[in-house]
Amino acid sequence: MKSRARAAGADIIDFGMGNPDLPTPQHVIDKMKEAVDDPRTHRYSNSRGIPGLRKAIAGYYGRRFGVDVDPNTKAIVTLGSKEGLANLSQAITSPGDVILVPNPSYPIHQFGFIIVGAAVRSIPVTPGPEFMAALERAVLHSVPKPTALVLNYPNNPTAELATLEFYEEVVDFCRFHGIYVLSDLAYAEIYFNDDPPPSILQLPKAWDIAVEFTSMSKTYSMPGWRIGFAVGNPDLIAALARVKSYLDYGAFTPIQVAATAALNGPQDCIAEFRGIYKERRDVLVEGLAAAGWDIPPPPATMFAWAPIPPAFAHLGSVEFTKQLLQEADVAVAPGIGFGEYGDGFVRIGLVENTQRIRQAVRNIKNFMRRSGVNTTSDQNLIQGKEEDT
Repeated sequence: MKSRARAAGADIIDFGMGNPDLPTPQHVIDKMKEAVDDPRTHRYSNSRGIPGLRKAIAGYYGRRFGVDVDPNTKAIVTLGSKEGLANLSQAITSPGDVILVPNPSYPIHQFGFIIVGAAVRSIPVTPGPEFMAALERAVLHSVPKPTALVLNYPNNPTAELATLEFYEEVVDFCRFHGIYVLSDLAYAEIYFNDDPPPSILQLPKAWDIAVEFTSMSKTYSMPGWRIGFAVGNPDLIAALARVKSYLDYGAFTPIQVAATAALNGPQDCIAEFRGIYKERRDVLVEGLAAAGWDIPPPPATMFAWAPIPPAFAHLGSVEFTKQLLQEADVAVAPGIGFGEYGDGFVRIGLVENTQRIRQAVRNIKNFMRRSGVNTTSDQNLIQGKEEDT
């Protein structure tokens, strides 16, 4: 529908895909160009990742989380976090295995396992007592016993955060029951509170069962470069390396060299990107509140997880998304795309500049007014008339 609308000349403001629009830092681009000019980099690369990049990954974990990582046995380079998750799913799963995945969740968290024949059991997203109770029920009532648990904090799509205390509770439970933990930490550097999100690998005992995936896409605005990495339990890393050795020769070496420059080079770009996303978040949330659509401000990620306004709740996320596209020229992602428990929401990506966000807010405000929803300006006018009376 979006493609057809654009082909017909509509100016669609696209918040649907989490596709960062900020430019990759110039020093990363320059290193890529330099590496491309060396013909030696045009040969097959290394499916585990070049040694320099794996050392840079270890350096990042040391600086950011205070964790000591052996780059030779506990780190591997991936073609983005999605590829790593999918291939590790294949490495550790047999048909009929039970995997525990939050619902709603980023689709690869479920489908990486579904593709290889596993059964996926949904658990709550929000970290806390309900989450732990669901884990206990899953062990009691799943046949066979669950093989792995997927975690993703900061969460896509809900933007929820987890604490190190929550991770400790999960690790203790999963170690006791022999369940692997796959943590997706792709949004570790996009947060708006004072406390940076933790890594599950900050817990020494997590190394017995856990592996963590991180992407360069969001942190350094390198989505099209397709580069990420995994760190964690050496047996799980070795299993992923074995599958990758059959499927690919690793990312193009100049991309890996540039990723090394990103991790080892100046990091001020991260704070800059974080500030831009925070400004966009505030413009969106405050603007939509004035339009009569209250959205909780996300504490992290580049997404707002927006409950469908009550006047449209009966439509469900797909039909509401269609109406936004047709009536307001705004594209968002329907929540049901992340699991059936997301159907009361839409995900709004902070991937347009503030001017475009304000334009989208105006379009949505007009659409909601035409639909009979009182906006803040309408309410102020009504209040003023009542005071005059």
